[in-house]
Formats: sequence, structure tokens, C-alpha cells
Amino acid sequence: MPLDDKQIRTIRDDYDRLAADYAAQIAGELRHKPLDCELLRRFAASVRGPLCEMGCGPGHVARFLKDAAADVFGLDLSPKMLEQARKLNPDIRFQEGNMLALDLADASLGGIVAFYAIVNLSKDTLPTVFREMARVLAPGGRLLLAFHTGDQVLREHELWGHRIHMDFLLLPPLEIQQQLEQAGLVVDQMVERDPYPDVEYPSHRAYLFVHKSDG
Repeated sequence: MPLDDKQIRTIRDDYDRLAADYAAQIAGELRHKPLDCELLRRFAASVRGPLCEMGCGPGHVARFLKDAAADVFGLDLSPKMLEQARKLNPDIRFQEGNMLALDLADASLGGIVAFYAIVNLSKDTLPTVFREMARVLAPGGRLLLAFHTGDQVLREHELWGHRIHMDFLLLPPLEIQQQLEQAGLVVDQMVERDPYPDVEYPSHRAYLFVHKSDG
């Protein structure tokens, strides 16, 4: 989908409005999420080559990966969110991008981290996202994908006092695994957890460790 597609434009505009408050609310959240930190450390140690955090928001996950010695850069749809990321992390490169049509060369990445980056996209677009991820990963490249589990579309109308119009998806893990495999990727492990009380939205979470085969 091009950047002027209605769905993409809505997501970008909503996150532009939310950017400052999102950064204030979310940028420090990993301090309270020990399992996320453990999984990110393990993933960073497994990646060889450039690592892209897709849907990076204010860049706190990219910050963690950088501090874990990863060669990381961030990508996000929202220009205002990227402004927050650059302000908070001036030593990390951030660029605007659309996961449905990545402006990245084939086989150019050693790894991708996408923490909740797919939750605002309609389910029918996810196969395209996964094909794009597979395209830009080098053979042997790795993906760590996190999302809220379930099978429901939540239509929130306000967040932190801002009017919003985008959906939030709860996704079935086995369905996502099948779509990743159909895109030519291999799911190595699935980790699930309950929400951390008083830290985050009270949804069940899934983390998929994935790689692109050498063949």
C-alpha cells in the first residue's frame, strides 16, 4: 500500500498526534518488562549484520538493542514519532518507512525486530508485510515479532486525550505462524506471556523467533 492509502494515512496521522504523549508514556516501559529484555538480549546476540526495528515509535527498543551491541536502526511510518526517537536517541539512525512497501534492498538485513508493529494493520495486509520482511532479510537472517494474542479488532476512539481512528488487532498466534511460513520464513520458537499488571495494556502476548532459510 502506498503512503497515501487511507488506512496507512490514518495510522500515520494518529501516531503523529500521539507522538509526544506516546514517548512520555512508553519510552521507559522496558524497565518493567524483564521477559522482553531477556528475549531482546538473546535476539541481539543471534543477529549478524544490520538490524532494523520496524515500527520503532520513540526508539526505546532500538535503544535497548543498541546498548546490547546490535548494529541497529529504526523505521517508522510517523514523522512525528521519528522526531521523538531522534531526540531521545541521537546516536541511532531512524528513517521513515512503510512496512507494506519497504524502501530497503533485497537481502540487506541480518535481523528485524517488530514489537507490536503489526497491530494496527488490517489482517488482509499481513501477508504483504511478511513477504516484505522476508525479501529484505538476508539468508539466515532473523525476525523477532511480538503482538497481542486473540482474534478480535478493538476500535478505540481516544488515547491519552487524543482522538484516534485506527484499529488495534488481537491476533491468533498459529494463524500468524502459518502466514510467516507462507512468506518463506521458518518459525523456530513461540514464547507467550500474560500482561504485566499496572505496566501495559492487559492483553496476552506472543513473541515469535523466526529465521529465513539459507536455501
